[in-house]
Amino acid sequence: MAYILQQLLSTSASRYPEKIAVSARGRSLSYRELEERSNQLAHLLRERGVAKGDRVGLFFPKCVESLVCMLGALKAGAAYVPLDPQAPADRIAYILGDCGVRVLLTNAEKRKALDARTLHSLDTCILIDRSSGEVNGSGALPWSMLEEHPAEHAPKVTLTTTDLAYILYTSGSTGRPKGVMISHQNALTFVEWCSAKFQMRPEDQLSNHAPLHFDLSVFDVYNSLEAGATVHLITEDIALFPTTLANFIETRGITVWYSVPSALTLLLLHGNLRPEKVRQLRIVLFAGEVFPMKYLRDLAELLPEVDLYNLYGPTETNVCTYYQVDRRLLPSQEKLPIGVACENTEVFAVNDQGEIVTQVGESGELYVRGPGVTYGYWGDVEKTRKMVIPNHFQAHFEEKMYRTGDLVQLGEDGNYLFLGRRDSMIKSRGYRIELGEIENALLSHPEVREAAALAIPDDIVSNRLKAVVALQAGSSLQAVELQQHCSTRIPKYMIPDLIEFCVSLPKTSTGKIDRVGLVQSSSNAGVVTAQI
Repeated sequence: MAYILQQLLSTSASRYPEKIAVSARGRSLSYRELEERSNQLAHLLRERGVAKGDRVGLFFPKCVESLVCMLGALKAGAAYVPLDPQAPADRIAYILGDCGVRVLLTNAEKRKALDARTLHSLDTCILIDRSSGEVNGSGALPWSMLEEHPAEHAPKVTLTTTDLAYILYTSGSTGRPKGVMISHQNALTFVEWCSAKFQMRPEDQLSNHAPLHFDLSVFDVYNSLEAGATVHLITEDIALFPTTLANFIETRGITVWYSVPSALTLLLLHGNLRPEKVRQLRIVLFAGEVFPMKYLRDLAELLPEVDLYNLYGPTETNVCTYYQVDRRLLPSQEKLPIGVACENTEVFAVNDQGEIVTQVGESGELYVRGPGVTYGYWGDVEKTRKMVIPNHFQAHFEEKMYRTGDLVQLGEDGNYLFLGRRDSMIKSRGYRIELGEIENALLSHPEVREAAALAIPDDIVSNRLKAVVALQAGSSLQAVELQQHCSTRIPKYMIPDLIEFCVSLPKTSTGKIDRVGLVQSSSNAGVVTAQI
């Protein structure tokens, strides 16, 4: 049994050397090729000074080299840090500096987008473009250098299941993203559970809809490798168009699908999705946000023979609960449960008195314990101490548990129901977003005096983002200009869909911005609204 992630590849490469492991953009790699290329990259990384525990950045759009880079970094003993290829340059620079990335795997286009100061902080850039050489004589290493290194075996690096495998950066309440540390054990706990629960098999064709810096992608990549199956990476040009995506499912013969509910909703509404297009599907998994019941019922009716599962869990635990959709109950259910704990994981709700919830109908904050729980946040001891806390419900040995910040209710059948967030973090299109980070971006514009970021419930994407802004006296700032300003500081999925301007933001009796009132009220008279 594997105890580090790269062993999943090595085992499948020995069993199915010529079977396709990954496909993307009209190209593919067999298990043998993926094993050999990642071995070569690992040797190159070690040659360039990467040591056990170092962080290696990945900054380029999805392609078959994505898996080579992930696995090559692991085989070198490093933890990889996947970066959003659409993120603003200053956000990328912050992440690279925050976790001390010294070696960056990127392509020529993305490298040019980085400023000189960021590039100077790196020891090495390796360009994954297959035909790339140096960029403007800067010394970036070409991908062809892999051919100079051994393909038959990986470097000898002593690793254990408790070593870090990757760091995923998510939206942070301070206005800066935070790096969630995931060990090999954390990831394998999830992968092994999935393998058993969903009976993953070599003939499966998995889709990878989620970006590789999003935790949903862990299922697609590593469960495929564990089973000796094929993973098909869904690139931006396919994901943006529902009809193209529906055709992709059909032509690739996808058997296992995993995405946020909004992607499935768009397929239902605009993808001309018909049973004959998805005849190979056996499992549909969804996570990341609440699935509107009316669309879930439509999906269940369209795919009567397909097993549907609601998976729940923050990045810090990957998935910790699950619920299999029961078609008999679906017509009468007002909301879908997040279910019960995955095997080898325990979850429980804690009420305001600090006691574990045991009564049906009682609510509390959901806590998680088990080998899937993160170590915490890279370089942020205080944040880690606040969220990954001692398990005081048992005093016999030291153990940590994770506070999700999510409020849940215990149902009659033992399943938990999701109620909402304790703090200002929301979900939109499957992304976890801190409203405070959006507000910081808005307030960084010199003509913005006050700003509030709001989540407006939406049946398709869970929440639409709205901003209410008060400008400095005499300002003529337009909504589109403010959106463009935000695009240089936060990812596209965090830019408000709607921006409203007003003279001043309403306040509560304590002088705080009345966010509840803003959400409940309709647009004020005289407000200018822009939508993208």
